[in-house]
Amino acid sequence: MIGLYEARGQGRLEAGRGRVGGGVGPRGGAGGGAVGSRQINMESIFHEKQEGSLCAQHCLNNLLQGEYFSPVELSSIAHQLDEEERMRMAEGGVTSEDYRTFLQQPSGNMDDSGFFSIQVISNALKVWGLELILFNSPEYQRLRIDPINERSFICNYKEHWFTVRKLGKQWFNLNSLLTGPELISDTYLALFLAQLQQEGYSIFVVKGDLPDCEADQLLQMIRVQQMHRPKLIGEELAQLKEQRAQKTDLERVLEANDGSAMLDEDEEDLQRALALSRQEIDMEDEEADLRRAIQLSMQGSSRSISQDIPQTSGTNLTSEELRKRREAYFENHNSEVYEGKF
Repeated sequence: MIGLYEARGQGRLEAGRGRVGGGVGPRGGAGGGAVGSRQINMESIFHEKQEGSLCAQHCLNNLLQGEYFSPVELSSIAHQLDEEERMRMAEGGVTSEDYRTFLQQPSGNMDDSGFFSIQVISNALKVWGLELILFNSPEYQRLRIDPINERSFICNYKEHWFTVRKLGKQWFNLNSLLTGPELISDTYLALFLAQLQQEGYSIFVVKGDLPDCEADQLLQMIRVQQMHRPKLIGEELAQLKEQRAQKTDLERVLEANDGSAMLDEDEEDLQRALALSRQEIDMEDEEADLRRAIQLSMQGSSRSISQDIPQTSGTNLTSEELRKRREAYFENHNSEVYEGKF
């Protein structure tokens, strides 16, 4: 959305509908410390959030503070308007080029995305005895009516509709692209509307008596404060997606670290096992050599020791070397018995 609403007109978001509450509390306080009655008053406000491209429906229901219109009902009004336009075009002759061109064109009152024209909105409001007057028209501006003395406005820009309405003694921006109602101070209302005009919005004043609603009655008794402005639904979704992505990335990193740590530990265990195995094999070979050498020496064999002893080391053993290795063998054997290895 540009300016006030960077996501306006995109309207491919799905949320719920119904009454919502903002973070409200006493002046200067936090939302968590809200006075009970103020919280109840804020939550009494009906606020339909964006669903598909049905901003016209949300605009009307937020204005009237209830589920007064559905897409089916607004489509019926649009088809009725299309038929009235067709009948007017047919007055010039059903064989005329203008009439054939009109039949080939799509409806100007609705489309498959859920968009509805100002004519559909105007006709829907007529059911309640309400009419729309263009606020930013030269004629109305010349009346110099203070916006604060009105009751509600409908704003449009690039096929997006939303309501600004007074409930009780306070103004609220009921844009369906927001996560909840946005409180607008009396001093900021004129500036807010002027900014919308500067950005190219068409603003309509809703004239007539709006139907009674719970929020208007409750907010007549007490003013509410809003500590935290509602976010755009797109911003909230983006923030949630970012948080999910960060969590997923963190989980992946942790899993990768755990996996690599496990691999490192397994590899280290394997290396230690192989080293011990090699040591045991070497010791067994050496012990076998020593046993054979001892046996030969005890038998007093006249054969050369160098011929009978396997040459595992690649050198011939003298009697002195044999004696030293025999002593080392017995010392090693006794040490292992002492340590409980046998």
